[in-house]
Amino acid sequence: MSRPSYTAHLLVDGYNIIGAWTSLKQARDQSGLEIARGDLIEVLANYSAYQGFETHLVFDAYAQTTPSAQEVITQHLAVYYTGFGQTADSYIERVCAQHRGKRASLNQRLIVATSDRAQQLTIMGYGAEWMSALQLESEVQTSFNQIKQRQKQRQKPVKRSLMHTLDQGARDKLTRLRFGLK
Repeated sequence: MSRPSYTAHLLVDGYNIIGAWTSLKQARDQSGLEIARGDLIEVLANYSAYQGFETHLVFDAYAQTTPSAQEVITQHLAVYYTGFGQTADSYIERVCAQHRGKRASLNQRLIVATSDRAQQLTIMGYGAEWMSALQLESEVQTSFNQIKQRQKQRQKPVKRSLMHTLDQGARDKLTRLRFGLK
């Protein structure tokens, strides 16, 4: 797969996505928020690597008294936990504002994945692209299906007979011998 000539940055509002995807809501409700976060991280690590996106997954720590933290998961995915008094929305807005002038000159795309309507309008005002939570889910599923299809195409059945390992001339000779032909 060839890499695009531009750099694409994807900012994801983590809890917004967890609340919108059925599978993540079920994981959250049945097994807890930590499991749902882990599932989202795993999905985005694969999706980001496949798409070549530099992805920042942002989780609120708004009511927590802990400082902000960053965890690098892969070369394509980092997870940000906001600090006390900061929401994922405010973090995403700040990143959009910082990248506003840089994107055009550096041939960069900035995509924000959230279904928050107010956030959508704000980030589009900064010139970033918007993707709904359900659109992201659909694109992740499409990417997963493409990967499965490629893997299926690569797994051609192995022909295990001696005949298939011989060159065409040797096959022809064996066929003539088999049928008593000259």
